[in-house]
Amino acid sequence: MTTDVSGARVPKYYRIKQRLLAMTEALQPGAAVPAERVLAELFDTSRTTVRQALQELVGEGRLDRIQGKGTFVAQPKLYRTLQLTSHTEDMRAQGLSPASQVLDVGEAPADERLAGLLGVAAGERVLRIERLRLASGEPMAIETTHLSARRFPGLRGVLASCPSLYTALAEVYGVRLSSADETIETSLSTPREAALLATDVGLPMLLMSRHSRDAQGAPVEWVRSVYRGSRYKFVATLRRPAVWGA
Repeated sequence: MTTDVSGARVPKYYRIKQRLLAMTEALQPGAAVPAERVLAELFDTSRTTVRQALQELVGEGRLDRIQGKGTFVAQPKLYRTLQLTSHTEDMRAQGLSPASQVLDVGEAPADERLAGLLGVAAGERVLRIERLRLASGEPMAIETTHLSARRFPGLRGVLASCPSLYTALAEVYGVRLSSADETIETSLSTPREAALLATDVGLPMLLMSRHSRDAQGAPVEWVRSVYRGSRYKFVATLRRPAVWGA
């Protein structure tokens, strides 16, 4: 433990973190960071101290840890607009190639909370679609969509030939999304999430929930998405209300 010019106590790992940050700022995005053992020798400290410094830089999005490969200087973060756009639209707008891998499709009875969100009776069958979202081959998010099985009969088969869910809803069922409420929280990756997103267990994730409605205001879907915190930022356009109170 040392003190800075203000007299505040500075932990050793924090000093190592600052040296690591200076080192990585001279590297290109995607460049590999030396192994913990090498860094410990370079900075004449323990691997535990180096690991703590690395973990903070990963949590801040400055470094990216890829499972089974190592730690790398973070790529510029992708953005996701806080408007009613699809993963495909967001990725193409950034010059990336969007893709989705279906992880699971099934039906289950709705509990009271999900029934309320989808406007169905408790116990009614709900279609659950889980997909891994990719950008130019890199896993970005796990998205789980819930829809009324009664309102969208045969949707599971439709998706086999029409991989875009929103296109299927519009062209096959005549349903277009008009509005949605979104909430964004933070969480730590579970073992399954880490494996699918090629990262480490316990790293920061962005957890987004979206409740979408059609033009008549009827609920259409409830979506839960887990995004890699190190790779994403959310962007919203704010407009000043026409009339402000005193």
